[in-house]
Amino acid sequence: MKHRHSTAPAKFGTVLGHGPGGVPVYSSDYDSADDDEFPDRQSYRSVMNGVYLGHKWQCVELARRWMYLTKGYVFDDIAMAYDIFRLRHVRVIADGSLLPLQSIRNGARRPPEPGCLLIWNEGGEFEVTGHVAVVTEVGSDWVRCIEQNVEDSVWHEAETWSRQLSMQRTKNGGYWIDCTFADASILGWVIQSDDPTEAEKALVDDPALFQIKRRFLPKSTKVDRQWLDPSDPMQANYIKLMHGQNLSADPTDMTAYYCISETAMREVRRATNELHRMFLHATNFALANDQVLERFNLPTALWPRIRQSWSNRRNEMITGRFDFSVRPDGIKAYEYNADSASCYMEAGFLHGRWAEAFGCKDGRDPAARLLEYLIEAWRDRSIDGLLHIMLDHDLEESYHAQFMHKAIEAAGIRCKIVHGVEDLQWGKDGQVLDSDGERILWVWKTWAWETALDEIRHDLEDDEENLRLHRTIDRATQPPRLVDVLLREEVMVFEPLWTLVTSNKAILPVVKQMFPSSRFLLNTAFELTDDLRARGYAAKPIVGRCGSNIALVNRSENIMVATDGQFDDRDTIYQELFRLPQVDGRNAQIQSYSVDGSFAGAGIRVDPSLIITTNSDLLPLRVLPDHEFLAD
Repeated sequence: MKHRHSTAPAKFGTVLGHGPGGVPVYSSDYDSADDDEFPDRQSYRSVMNGVYLGHKWQCVELARRWMYLTKGYVFDDIAMAYDIFRLRHVRVIADGSLLPLQSIRNGARRPPEPGCLLIWNEGGEFEVTGHVAVVTEVGSDWVRCIEQNVEDSVWHEAETWSRQLSMQRTKNGGYWIDCTFADASILGWVIQSDDPTEAEKALVDDPALFQIKRRFLPKSTKVDRQWLDPSDPMQANYIKLMHGQNLSADPTDMTAYYCISETAMREVRRATNELHRMFLHATNFALANDQVLERFNLPTALWPRIRQSWSNRRNEMITGRFDFSVRPDGIKAYEYNADSASCYMEAGFLHGRWAEAFGCKDGRDPAARLLEYLIEAWRDRSIDGLLHIMLDHDLEESYHAQFMHKAIEAAGIRCKIVHGVEDLQWGKDGQVLDSDGERILWVWKTWAWETALDEIRHDLEDDEENLRLHRTIDRATQPPRLVDVLLREEVMVFEPLWTLVTSNKAILPVVKQMFPSSRFLLNTAFELTDDLRARGYAAKPIVGRCGSNIALVNRSENIMVATDGQFDDRDTIYQELFRLPQVDGRNAQIQSYSVDGSFAGAGIRVDPSLIITTNSDLLPLRVLPDHEFLAD
């Protein structure tokens, strides 16, 4: 996360000054980073004596490095800076023992002290991530701290701190610290101490706020059978797929919508942002360890290409989708669809159009800004040529691609939709050209990477050495294939090749092992354990789409439901059984959409079956204020 800077920043990696103990504070102006010095992702990892401290030079990295150098302990890896406020211990490097952490909320009667960590909530200047700084001095009406990734100016010679914040006493004797940014708020401070005085206790939201409800429009609502515009190719493809201007095959769905509370949506947003970063940490771990990567059943000849894709900082995700079960007893993620996630058009356009057409004004649309976020993400990609949208001959893929086409063009990028590969042609020097003779260099695709790998496996399954891209191709007789486009070194693809790892369900046991205390993760393993048998479990192929080849088994080891599909020959992972909530006889799954790695919207998918598949209905979702939700 990059924060704005009020003065001209020093070059990335410049020492801005030194805090207590001689700990250096570095500039995090990523725009000035030297590509020769920092050529890939790994070069941005801050490591001391084998201990991972964080991403250079983020705020969390400084907090952990300061603890390591001055105290000899560190806190566990976390997804967001604000998560530090939830931690309850640090780990001593020398012997692995644990020491208690006390979290003191801003305004409490226990004052901050030098050496404590000051924690900011998400929002405003510190949107998405929150922030952390190390308190170095405490006065009667101020505190001073050292921090990274806020101001990147070199300190004055006599200074030993990054920023000074005002502190005031409240009427009840508490200590309140104000941030210098008006739109940022401080959660409190974290102190390593055995003394729990004024320490924060775990706060529990009302479980009733995590139900999902179904509401109906007033009976007087007139259903307009022409609420979509068939002259728009995107809407026309949807109408054709749905056999009319329908939301589902059930006519009652035209006047119904689903509701969740603001508190539940806040937690879905938080889960999305935290889990995205956890999955990236797990992706890095898997790619750095051959024994782990073997679990993903990816062709070994492609490992170098996947690792190269991961190291290439220009090639980042645009879209992803988490599938959640939201229940009064918790929010749990089933998986991360990080490669070619779908359902963006329905959430980002269709359901908003439905609400407008039928006058649904309850609450708000949680995906109202989805298109806006996509436009911003494409603008940040610095694409300097034609971008090709590649997809199969499929109606759902077509309207999904046309929705993305709107975002790409709005971002000022010239783009062209290519259906299938039949019209591709070879150019000179082995270039791949579209039907108009334009070279393909930038691609966004609806095809999953696994589709391309299946093509490789099918053509060359008996000769792994020939899996390499540079094998000889008779271009006079063999037209370009999908892999000849997507695996070319000069072609930049969204979603990138490394999402083969992130979206593979083999990542689920890895993430759980790395973040065992996450409240959003289900217990998942490569082998069926006694604990999973006792709880009930879901058996899932490590590669699969649309709910295919999944079996749900209860604690009596009876199969509750199972789906067929094309992935029955893949390795399996076993995930703790955590059923979807039922709403009016349908199982409801909340889908959370990420754009550029951050939460961008949400939707809902429902089905009478316990397993959500590609045929499950996507219906309108509204977010209600807590008081209104509870009053219903």
